[in-house]
Amino acid sequence: MTIKGLIFDLDGVIVNTEHNHFLSWKAIADKLSISFTERENEQLKGISRIDSLKVLLKMGKVEISTNDFDALILEKNEHYLASIADLSEKDILPGVKVLLEDAQSKGIKMAIGSSSKNARFILNQLGLTDYFEAIIDGNGVAHPKPHPEVFLNAANELGLEIANCIVFEDAESGIEAALKGGFYVVAVGNPHVADQASEFIPSMLDFNVEDYA
Repeated sequence: MTIKGLIFDLDGVIVNTEHNHFLSWKAIADKLSISFTERENEQLKGISRIDSLKVLLKMGKVEISTNDFDALILEKNEHYLASIADLSEKDILPGVKVLLEDAQSKGIKMAIGSSSKNARFILNQLGLTDYFEAIIDGNGVAHPKPHPEVFLNAANELGLEIANCIVFEDAESGIEAALKGGFYVVAVGNPHVADQASEFIPSMLDFNVEDYA
């Protein structure tokens, strides 16, 4: 396959803010008296904030009003934003910066395809915004992962065919979304989803773009 574009999920692929998400949801779960550990948090990886709260409520068999639901969504995001206020280049996952620089030097287009509504803020904190020609996040899709819209929109924004793009993901819902869209999918870092993707690498240090030229 001739690769002309790379599309990256954000959390768990570019930067590890998954523990921040866990602690933020844990605060909400505690407020609702719902038992919530990192094991349960696996079910929330890669899906939207709204869908995550729905899953959490289902776990605890808790029903709340629409107003309370909306308030908890905002509260979760406030916890999360406070926890990533000091995010910086030091938090970029191993191998990512080298890959971005290598791909950019070879004229390969790059995009973000993330469920996060804070993607632009995070990329600015990391100093990575300028590497990406397209940033498709939770603010710009009607159908969140596992629907393929986020990745299809990213390829479209890059002006590339699906067959010429690779998607990097670490979550089951994201891998499902990319496969539904017809993409070649590289699972990164999460051994629990290794057999669900087209290929698995332990980290970005193990990916060489020249192998796909």
